[in-house]
Amino acid sequence: MCEDANAVPGKILVGANADGVYSYLTLAVGNRHGLVAGATGGGKTVTLQRLAEGFSNAGTAVFMADVKGDLAGLSQPGEPRQAFVDRCLEIGLAYEPDRFPVVFWDIFGEQGHPVRATIAEMGPLLLARLLELNEIQEGVLNVVFRVADEQGLLLLDLKDLRAALKFVADHASELQTKYGNVAPASIGAIQRQLLTLEAQGGEKFFGEPALDIADFLRADRDGRGVINILAADRLMRSPRLYATFLLWLLSELFEQLPEVGDLAQPKLVFFFDEAHLLFDDAPKPLLTAIEQVVRLIRSKGVGVYFVTQNPLDVPDTVLGQLGNRVQHALRAFTPRDQRAVRAAAETFRRNPAFDTSEAIMQLGVGEGLVSMLDAKGKPEVVDRVLIAPPAARVGPVTPQERAQTLATSALRGKYDTAVDRESAYEVLQKRAEGHLRSAGAGPAGGAPVEAGASSGGGLTGMLGGLVGGLFKRENPKRLSAGELALRSAVQSAARSIGTQVAKEVLRGVLGGISR
Repeated sequence: MCEDANAVPGKILVGANADGVYSYLTLAVGNRHGLVAGATGGGKTVTLQRLAEGFSNAGTAVFMADVKGDLAGLSQPGEPRQAFVDRCLEIGLAYEPDRFPVVFWDIFGEQGHPVRATIAEMGPLLLARLLELNEIQEGVLNVVFRVADEQGLLLLDLKDLRAALKFVADHASELQTKYGNVAPASIGAIQRQLLTLEAQGGEKFFGEPALDIADFLRADRDGRGVINILAADRLMRSPRLYATFLLWLLSELFEQLPEVGDLAQPKLVFFFDEAHLLFDDAPKPLLTAIEQVVRLIRSKGVGVYFVTQNPLDVPDTVLGQLGNRVQHALRAFTPRDQRAVRAAAETFRRNPAFDTSEAIMQLGVGEGLVSMLDAKGKPEVVDRVLIAPPAARVGPVTPQERAQTLATSALRGKYDTAVDRESAYEVLQKRAEGHLRSAGAGPAGGAPVEAGASSGGGLTGMLGGLVGGLFKRENPKRLSAGELALRSAVQSAARSIGTQVAKEVLRGVLGGISR
């Protein structure tokens, strides 16, 4: 590893300036979020990998999306490239290859463990953005979620959502008094968007066993934090699905993790690559929700690091919360580029030794302007730094190397087999066949729902009832993970109830993001 023999405890070495002065990221303020920006080819990937390795060595878990396949190399020992050896020598360090504990994930289940969420966990707001619905269609989707909640219909996968849409359409006249008009055209538009989502492979994301957030917060036997890498090269072909998935994941982390305040180091660091996709065309309520989540999630021990080409891609309300910054080269070819250079320069604490705006345009590959927070949370003076090379491989892995990492994963078998238990689709099918009738039914002749019962999924301490009384709302904890596929399915079932109650509590904080 390219590391100082006298490494500073509690800090991650980022690099050194021309005078040999080292630049560090202080772990105690690692949850104050960060920004890595710069044009393509400027060295953002190397910086990401360097930071991920540092957090892992410190025992902090990491999540990062691998949009080009380059980050997968963290699972393999680095190679003593001459450029890396020379750079280490230039900043007074020695190059020592290393590898890191990595878990591969993939929404499509092809290059990693499958990542699934239930429809209920996604919620109507994020689902409406994923489906690119207009305001009226989003309102209809909210009605569908509410009716499903009242009817005790679990919304787990896309066929459940389709069945619930049909249910609402068939009983629109009966529901009109309470919920307003539900136009057949809106139902049809949502159904068509679901077909488009399926064509993009999105149906593989919805279902069970759903992701257990605790599996992102693991460490290996040596105490190094596990680096969770989402294979996103195929996912990036559907940018809306990519951005919505990562935003959902952030909201789940916010919901499920307990308040811990300021720790000696973060529990998890979340790298959000291609961050502009999160903010592009996002409605104002969603932007407000993102701002609030970023502001509040640090108290859960989570640091969020946005990665993008242009600092202007991130709204000012979010940008102002990103304390740890690495700015790679920008090129000022257009007026917008020139504004980006000025904006980037103005966010740094000025260094009298050089002009920040000019330096941004002069940076070479592997160089960056670095300004981290000090131990008291104040931004340090910006410095021009040569980024230290990573210890692991910089670049992709072979299919054989990926398969070997998956074969030895501690999570092998837990998520690999999908589970399709009885939910809205099956219940409504039985009702239609006349196999499930009871007195005192709701609009469709279905069984009444107990007060407070819910079809949603997961806030710790707010679980509703499950079949046969297996779980009780008074139970403040979800089931522990570890019994692999079957246990995971039961855990997902537990998370699939009680969401609407939990989400309603969170609405004021999240602005509806998790509703």
